[in-house]
Order: sequence, then C-alpha cells, then structure tokens
Amino acid sequence: MQIKYINKTPTVDEFNQLTEAVGWGRRENAVVEEALKHTLYSVCVYDEDRLIGYARIIGDKTIFLHIHDVMVRPEYQSMGIGTGIMNNILDEVYKKNKLYLGLYRAV
Repeated sequence: MQIKYINKTPTVDEFNQLTEAVGWGRRENAVVEEALKHTLYSVCVYDEDRLIGYARIIGDKTIFLHIHDVMVRPEYQSMGIGTGIMNNILDEVYKKNKLYLGLYRAV
C-alpha cells in the first residue's frame, strides 16, 4: 500500500466512484462539478492512484466552516485513514479560524 494525503479536489469521476463505493450513490456530473467548485479546502487520500478517502470544507469564508463528505472506501476502513482525514481537515479549520479571528481583532 502507498497511502498519501493530498490537498486537492478530486475529479468528478473519482468523487462519484467513491460515493458509490461507500453506498451514497452517484450524482449527475454537472451537479458534482458545481458542488466541488464551492469547496474551500479538501483532502484526497490515495492508495497509489486510486482515491480511497475524501473530505472537504465548505462555508462562507468568514464565520461558518462545515466539514462535509467524509468518506473512506469500506475495504480501507478501520485502518486509521478516517482519523488521518479528520486530523488534516481539523488542522485546516484551526488555521482558517485563526486567520478569520485575526481579521476580526484587527478591525
């Protein structure tokens, strides 16, 4: 196994393959493409070139940050990958909140 965490947005096809693998079904490509455009931050987890996990942050860039689409392929679950995804995402939430709080204090 060659597990790697990458800050990037998956392709529409990768996203749909992963949502299907975790039992969430597929959505129309145009819907997924539009949804992914509004991602503030995302982390993809790959085993070699195969997307096996994903999560993203959406929000208004000022007050609200929401963690969405946290998923790991069933055959990779219970291996700490979900924990790695959440640690990565929460680090980014902390960084963004620190940035936003600093902006508010400066006003």
